[in-house]
Amino acid sequence: MAKQDWWQGAVIYQIYPRSFQDTNNDGIGDIPGIISRLDYIKSLGVDAIWVSPFFKSPMKDFGYDISDYRDIDPLFGNIADFDDLIAQAHQRDIKIIIDQVLSHTSDQHTWFTQSRKDLINTKADWYVWADAKQDGTAPNNWLSIFGGPAWQWEPRRKQYYLHNFLTEQPDLNFHNPDVRKHVLDNIEFWLKKGVDGFRLDAINFCFHDAQLRDNPAKPEDKREGRGFSEDNPYAFQYHYYNNTQPENLGFIKEIRNLLNKYPDTVSLGEISSEDSLSTMAEYTADGDKLHMGYSFELLTDDYSAKYIRETVQGLESKMLEGWPCWAFSNHDVQRVASRWNKSGVNPEQVKMLTAMLASLRGSVCMYQGEELGLGEADVKFEDLQDPYGKTFWPNFKGRDGCRTPMPWTNTLNGEFSIQKPWLPLDDNHLEQCVSSQESDKSSILNAYREFLTWRKNYPALVVGTIEFLVTQEPILAFWRQTDEQKVLCCFNLSAQTAELEITETFKSTPLNALSHNKGRYKVNKITLPGFSCFYAIC
Repeated sequence: MAKQDWWQGAVIYQIYPRSFQDTNNDGIGDIPGIISRLDYIKSLGVDAIWVSPFFKSPMKDFGYDISDYRDIDPLFGNIADFDDLIAQAHQRDIKIIIDQVLSHTSDQHTWFTQSRKDLINTKADWYVWADAKQDGTAPNNWLSIFGGPAWQWEPRRKQYYLHNFLTEQPDLNFHNPDVRKHVLDNIEFWLKKGVDGFRLDAINFCFHDAQLRDNPAKPEDKREGRGFSEDNPYAFQYHYYNNTQPENLGFIKEIRNLLNKYPDTVSLGEISSEDSLSTMAEYTADGDKLHMGYSFELLTDDYSAKYIRETVQGLESKMLEGWPCWAFSNHDVQRVASRWNKSGVNPEQVKMLTAMLASLRGSVCMYQGEELGLGEADVKFEDLQDPYGKTFWPNFKGRDGCRTPMPWTNTLNGEFSIQKPWLPLDDNHLEQCVSSQESDKSSILNAYREFLTWRKNYPALVVGTIEFLVTQEPILAFWRQTDEQKVLCCFNLSAQTAELEITETFKSTPLNALSHNKGRYKVNKITLPGFSCFYAIC
């Protein structure tokens, strides 16, 4: 690699601002709260922050329904606060990536309030409108991710509008060039503010099939989704026509052309399609589209060396030019410490997972609280806020369990707020709080810091190629390699000791000093105690 961009191999720390730190005593986190914790974030060894939406919004989907793309919602602060965040983060050499939710707006956005009035106003074609069928039913069979039809009747226009998500999130019509222009103008507003990049929410949902063709049915044995409940009818279709349309590639190129005017900025696209790995490869190809892509492929319940290996290899075989980004947790799925260990949080497993994630080829998104090993919080129905969870309760409890506030201390409300938080803190989280782990040398938090600091010293782990070894469960093993360096990475995904036969000669085993490295090499054999890792330079 002739030149390494800052984002290649970067560790990106995702902040869900509602739940990070409250400073104005309303029970909801805010931008000044993020600023107040920047020294903590710096201590983690991460390279960038991804801040989930803080824009003006009715909060039907907690910020992913935007009513003004250029203003801060008063819950989170104001523009001056954001300018201060940029300045303070940059002083600490921390990059700032912000969400951009482009495919849809809030139904309270002025564009939509005008568009819905009639068929002749200047915004009439800015959203996806369609006539009813002869019997009055929806234009086609498309479904919303949040359950039920993806069409909502609007009596003023006597038409349906499309919403791939909540009814309060109408889809923009990207076939209209005026829409694309104004969306790009909104992106540039934040580039001029000095942001370092964008996480592009549901980026493959911008365009829809202009012919409004029905999606074909999916056989029952194929009904598995990424990021939505198994009992959601959304899984009953192949979503060939309501997203991931060919026209989207042209729009992504327009985004890239804009970012090219602002050196060292980056685009990270969230992709969820029928073949997300192929779409990631397509959307990052040729150096003229997205810089990076990530999907829900490692945010599933499948915790096996075989699945992880085949998923990463699958992307590697397709993404010959682009750059991947991997995550085990985010604000939309059950926390990995619970998802991949149904019997409860195991500190050694969590330490191993951090090392494994940060050793895969690509960049890394790590969700707030992963550094503490937080498991999924148990949120009672009466405390539930997520509309998704309310709809599918009790089979699927929604996303609130991964969105509860950060526990800074083991005190009332965890020092997140002096007022009742918007979601309750879990008692188990309080026991895993930052202050308790700071003073424990063997804690998950200190192991996290230790590994990310160590990783920076090995270019092969940051930007090297990846080649997997043929291994049996529960061992995952691969080489990371640059022209100058070759590192073997081994992980035991189980609680029992496992062994790996190896014929290589090692120059050194550089992780011996790290607290959570317990794998040992002797006479062509690596012995890996439960949930341990092993690294060696060849």
